[in-house]
Amino acid sequence: MAQLLKPPPPEESLASPPGVPTTAYRQRFGRSWTTILRDPLALAALLLISLFLALFIIFPLLKVLLNSIFDEQGNVDLSEYQRVTTSPLQQKVIWDTLIMGGVVSVLSTALGFLFAYTMTRCKIPGKKLLHFTALLPVISPPFAVAMAAVLLFGRSGLITNKILGLDVNIYGWPGLILVQTITFYPVAYLLLIGLLQSLNPALEEASLNLGASKWRVFRTITLPLLIPGLGASLLLIFVETLADLANPLLIGGDINVLATQTYLAIVGTADFRGGAVYSVVLLVPSLTAFILQRYWVNRRSYISVTGKPQGGRLVITAPLLRWSLVGACFMVGGLVLLIYGTIIASAFTKLFGINYTPTLDNFGYLFDSPNYRDGMINTVWLAILATPVVALLSTITAWLVVRRGFAGRSALDFVSMLGAAVPGTIIGIGYILAFNNAPLALTGTSMIIILVFVIRGLPSGLRGTVAALQQIDPSIEEASTSLGASTAYTFRRVTIPLVRPAVLAGLIYSFTRSMTSLSAIIFLVGPNTRLVTAQTYNLLENGRFGAATAYVTLLILVVLAAMGILTWLVRGPVRPVDTL
Repeated sequence: MAQLLKPPPPEESLASPPGVPTTAYRQRFGRSWTTILRDPLALAALLLISLFLALFIIFPLLKVLLNSIFDEQGNVDLSEYQRVTTSPLQQKVIWDTLIMGGVVSVLSTALGFLFAYTMTRCKIPGKKLLHFTALLPVISPPFAVAMAAVLLFGRSGLITNKILGLDVNIYGWPGLILVQTITFYPVAYLLLIGLLQSLNPALEEASLNLGASKWRVFRTITLPLLIPGLGASLLLIFVETLADLANPLLIGGDINVLATQTYLAIVGTADFRGGAVYSVVLLVPSLTAFILQRYWVNRRSYISVTGKPQGGRLVITAPLLRWSLVGACFMVGGLVLLIYGTIIASAFTKLFGINYTPTLDNFGYLFDSPNYRDGMINTVWLAILATPVVALLSTITAWLVVRRGFAGRSALDFVSMLGAAVPGTIIGIGYILAFNNAPLALTGTSMIIILVFVIRGLPSGLRGTVAALQQIDPSIEEASTSLGASTAYTFRRVTIPLVRPAVLAGLIYSFTRSMTSLSAIIFLVGPNTRLVTAQTYNLLENGRFGAATAYVTLLILVVLAAMGILTWLVRGPVRPVDTL
């Protein structure tokens, strides 16, 4: 039967409620730290992780906040906040940001659900290819879709102008919503397909046996069980959309959002204080959505409980419905293939849209330039350096959060996740303000890029490893320690092998995100730290679409190759599609 269960809070009620003597609270608080204080390894790990998070997450965010409040003389000055919140033009920017986030989160979640439901409920040909197309936006830079959209659907686009003879302005709301939806629907797809695969099919079968129609089963059984996942998807994509910088810059037209205003304030006028104010304003809806998402997921979970073997999953057999769902997915998948096929075609043509003569000049332009060669090498090298650090930090943090019941572990988990909740532009500005002077003068060095990669990759690795540890019986590790093994030996020989698949997923996602990141590093790159995504954006600004698409093509190939190598190193040779 289906039960709505409220899981226990992540840590026992350590707060003393009104009317309850504080003695009991203090006793519980003290007991919660006993395990940590008696375990030198756990205590050292907690102190190091806490110091790292305080220095490289909390401190930069505080610098942004303080820089937005105080003027150069150190006096409190809220005039910038007043200008941003009262000016009709700036109010429009805020509303456009919220509208973009709301519309894209709804459309992307709906499209992701369509793909996930079709993949799990329909027998379709070419399922692995469809799965691969659904994940292509994940392994490419955030502006790749916008590039192809301009080449296909712009005023001189291949489809709109050359084939249909239309004069279409893709810049503005239509193009921005289309590009953002295609960019972020894989997030919903990956989240919802796991939930659909884990649903107990006996629940749906029982409802059918009692005479309910398949529509009624979907409406009263399947959909309610997916409500937490749908809510989490909406809020997560809302945060991702607000944080995106590249697509609004490239295809937003006269639509300004807070991320672009922040970028223009810093790059256009060197107004760091104005950029900090925009960052704080952007941080409010982003953190609000992130906190709501955590509350939504942790407050309750819909699970199916059964002691019997599960039967086969309910399959849609009605030809009209089945082929409608399959056809819609293949249309979207075809659009994705067209988008990335256009990127590859543009890389091998003289000037896509005008001169389609095949050429390798675009790649020659990149290989002949030391700057672009260094950019690719730097990007790969820095991502390689950051990836194992992410794996180590996420594994240790997850072990502390799940296996060590100390007061404050929820705070540790929350701060660790801020790398995903805080828009990249805010992190970039925070790092400039925090690490531009001694004793930690990191601006312009490779280390500051590595740190940003680690902070941005940590949340994904942490969530996967936490979920894996929660599914493993603690008695397995307890058996090791009871036989005389040290905590370090148990962690290295028992815990890590058990969570290896989750660590693999974290490694792949961290490397991919590092290779394709733009908003968090666009303020931090310099002559000694050239990166592919920033250089590609500069090529687009200078009108060199051929060279830009060639760079993106190389980047996608490198990411795919690295994903295969990482998978092989962790769990042996697999087919390329399995790495996704």
